[in-house]
Parts: sequence; C-alpha cells; structure tokens
Amino acid sequence: MSSKVLVALRIKAAPLRVFEVFTADIGAWWRPNDLFSFTPRSPGVLAFEGAGEARGEGVRLVERLPSGKVFEIGPVRVWTPGERLVFGWRQATFAPGMDTEVEVRFEAVGDETRVTVEHRGWDTVPIEHVARHHFPDGVFLHRHGAWWRDLLESLRQSMISPSP
Repeated sequence: MSSKVLVALRIKAAPLRVFEVFTADIGAWWRPNDLFSFTPRSPGVLAFEGAGEARGEGVRLVERLPSGKVFEIGPVRVWTPGERLVFGWRQATFAPGMDTEVEVRFEAVGDETRVTVEHRGWDTVPIEHVARHHFPDGVFLHRHGAWWRDLLESLRQSMISPSP
C-alpha cells in the first residue's frame, strides 16, 4: 500500500472556478514550507506552464527560482477542468524511481466545492531521505498533511478576498 496524504476542504465557489484559481493563481496562494522545499534554492514561485493548457497536454508544474532558473516539479497527467487534476511531484534530491503524485478532485456539494488532495507514493522515498527528514512514516505524513491543509486554506482565503 502506498504511503499517502489525504485532505479535503470546502470552498464556496463552483468547481470550475476553484480549478481555475488552483491552476492559474497557484503562485499567489501557494505558501512555501521550509521542511518541504523543492530545491536548496527554494522558495520560488509555482506555476502550471506549458502548451495546450486548455487540454493539459504538455503542461507541467514548475517552481521559478529567484535566480531565473526553472525547476520542474512534475508533469500534468490529468487535466479535467472543474473535476480533476493529477500531476507528478518530485524534489531536486529525488533519485530515479522516487516519484510521488498529487491528485486534486473538485466536487460540487451544494453551492460549494469539496477540494480533495491525495498526495501518494511516499513509500518510494526512504525514511532516511532528506525530503522526509528521517521522520517515521506516521509523523512525516501527519506533517505533510498539515501543510496541505494549510495550502487549501490559503486557496480558500484567496477566493474570499482576492488580491488586487
């Protein structure tokens, strides 16, 4: 069984709108976490970029670093606006085969959207790896899950009071 994080939060907006803010404005609502940085030069600004964004073809999640370099976090594997988004997730220190994946689901619940994040595949990253900080599975997954909850709350707050 894959070690994973699963968190959900409701946002008072339509699924398509939440998907659009999640993808187009990720650089505005994303909050870096020193424990879970992508590169030693992080934090940068996250963005989904690439050709065919309407269909998700060739889109990737990247971090634009202050130096101007771009680090690819992972390719988009599923891009279904208003419903589902799946993308690869790796840190610069991951060896080949150390791949995790994030699935985000956008489900209408009355006049709200339930945003569910499942970040799976952590069993491919050894406990001794710097990305896991030697935390036992339960501690690591709990801390990573808390970060995802904070990120979803930041997404929700950005939709309540969008920046000028």
